[in-house]
Amino acid sequence: MKNTGLPSSVGLERLARRIALLPRPVKASVAIVADAIAMPVAMAIALWLRRGSLAAVLDVTPWLYVATTCICVGVFGALRIYRSVFRFISRSALVSASMGVVLATLLLWSFSTLALASGVTFRVFAIFAAFALIYMGVSRVLVREALHYRPGDKERVAIYGAGSSGAQLARSLRESGQYIPIAFLDCDEARQGTLVAGIKVHPPTHLQTLIGKEQVTSVLLAIPSTSRRKRQTVIKSLEAYPVHVRTVPDISDIVAGNATVADVREVDANDLLGRDPVPPNEALVGACIRGKVVMVSGAGGSIGSELCRQIVRLGPKRLLLVEMSEPALYHVDRELRTLAASKGVRVEIVPLLGNVHHRNRVREIMSRYGVQTVYHAAAYKHVPIVEQNIIEGIHNNVYSSWYAAEAAIESNVETFVLISTDKAVNPTNVMGATKRLAELTLQALQERAPLTRFCMVRFGNVLESSGSVVPLFRDQIKRGGPVTVTHKEVTRYFMTIPEASQLVLQAGSMAQGGDVFVLDMGRPVRIADLAKRMVSLMGLTVRDNNHPDGDIEIVYTGLRPAEKLYEELLIGTNVTGTEHSMIMRAMEDKLPWWQLKPILDDLLTAIDAFDCGRARALLLQAVVQYRPEGGIQDLVWVRSQEDLLDSAARVTDIRSRLPRPAKAPQLPVGSSTPAH
Repeated sequence: MKNTGLPSSVGLERLARRIALLPRPVKASVAIVADAIAMPVAMAIALWLRRGSLAAVLDVTPWLYVATTCICVGVFGALRIYRSVFRFISRSALVSASMGVVLATLLLWSFSTLALASGVTFRVFAIFAAFALIYMGVSRVLVREALHYRPGDKERVAIYGAGSSGAQLARSLRESGQYIPIAFLDCDEARQGTLVAGIKVHPPTHLQTLIGKEQVTSVLLAIPSTSRRKRQTVIKSLEAYPVHVRTVPDISDIVAGNATVADVREVDANDLLGRDPVPPNEALVGACIRGKVVMVSGAGGSIGSELCRQIVRLGPKRLLLVEMSEPALYHVDRELRTLAASKGVRVEIVPLLGNVHHRNRVREIMSRYGVQTVYHAAAYKHVPIVEQNIIEGIHNNVYSSWYAAEAAIESNVETFVLISTDKAVNPTNVMGATKRLAELTLQALQERAPLTRFCMVRFGNVLESSGSVVPLFRDQIKRGGPVTVTHKEVTRYFMTIPEASQLVLQAGSMAQGGDVFVLDMGRPVRIADLAKRMVSLMGLTVRDNNHPDGDIEIVYTGLRPAEKLYEELLIGTNVTGTEHSMIMRAMEDKLPWWQLKPILDDLLTAIDAFDCGRARALLLQAVVQYRPEGGIQDLVWVRSQEDLLDSAARVTDIRSRLPRPAKAPQLPVGSSTPAH
């Protein structure tokens, strides 16, 4: 390859990086020197153009050029133009530079006329001002672009939404140097054909042309204040194009200071599902929290931590964080203290390490701190993992709930809310059965809890929580696939973490005692359809028999042990309404305490003996809707049974190798044993 003499892209990047790393006084000095040279040059050009000869440039007094340099640099310095950060120079900085040129020109003309008597006309100074303005604007913009220079191909994007958010996003993208904003897309005909931030606005129907001619690879949604329904319509219209669709944060997050327009991220999970979140009833949300002592168990988990965030905003007197994971407790404690400080909320936050099935520990916490409201979010939730660890699943999901409820009764807690799941309805797995047994336990305890109201909140899968399908699918797509779905027809109910947490907070306010609350979650979502939408919105295509050249393959792995094809929210159909139009109260069968208590005692004996067979039999006895599929999957139990079989086989093998004992001689028929 020939050496063209031009600097390579890597060399330009290194030069830009070196300039950017220079101390600010050094960069300001460089700007002063450049202006000190450029201003007299601009004056010389003005004289040459006005008088038509180079001689005119030399005929004027040299003091004119000296005065030009001193006055211009002095005015620019007085207006703090040299304090501007060139990398982030804005329109206001360019306006200040323009004002500086005008002011310097007027001072220079006055000085030239009165002090120097140079005879230079005002028209020369007007031409000088024009060239000085061009120089100041162009030089600053060129330096800014040089500092933003990055080698290689930048991603070429179109921005959907030509409003203020779109314009701010375009400026942010230019400053970041990671993207090149090529065009705006907007359905507003009044904006189409205009320029926003120097970029043309196109109708959305031009996207295919932009993809072909301008190599646009991504569309960034800059419509944070648009209604959820309209966002869904926009996203669905973009699925037909081979572009990666991303979005800026919701307007509420921007207003709250939790995000900026420049925080580009993947499309919100709510937009993927096409489901409007259930709005909270503000009168119910804080009834059990404001001014009260609140405790959250499992405070470091997905649901528990979001509960804590919302509780802090509602202004409790004290918030107790109970968590058995030290790293999780550290992170949620630190986050909540920052949140409380930013919101100006005065709340005592108490981080407490502990496992909720340590009965004495929980009772001591509740009584010493005077807990009034408990949100019990500590549980194991992953169906396959609990199925393979039956004893721990029962111990954590059932007995932590029982012991925490007993401690609440003994400590005169006012409200106790259990986080439950749709998998507790007609369960086919241990996780669902244990959560249903936890519900039955609290309902039975309500009989002897005159001061404590127990209630359960049952909802579907929580989006973006640990182990949920949305982050799993995103990770699989980014790695190039395949995306794994258990079954083509598997469906699930979904809700967001904030929505689930708001439901929990409202339920405590509506509880009468022993209630099971469920949410009207609309239609369930086919997981296979969700996977296909995510592939399309990331600018890729699904590879299947009809499209063998597609990018991402979807592999159907089959239902996992104890996994259901469809989930349900109700046992039966007997429900009543509540103060919230989208929350129902389920009227379901329950067991009296005198009948349930012996089962719990026997179950505890079984898990202490690590008798998975007996434990599952007792689960079947307590939860009559439990219909397990297949045998016991507990990994340790299965291993122990294999060891027993191996031991029995070895014993049989050893016995087969032993010599057979000699047979006693047989006496003739009719003979008797000889007497001794």
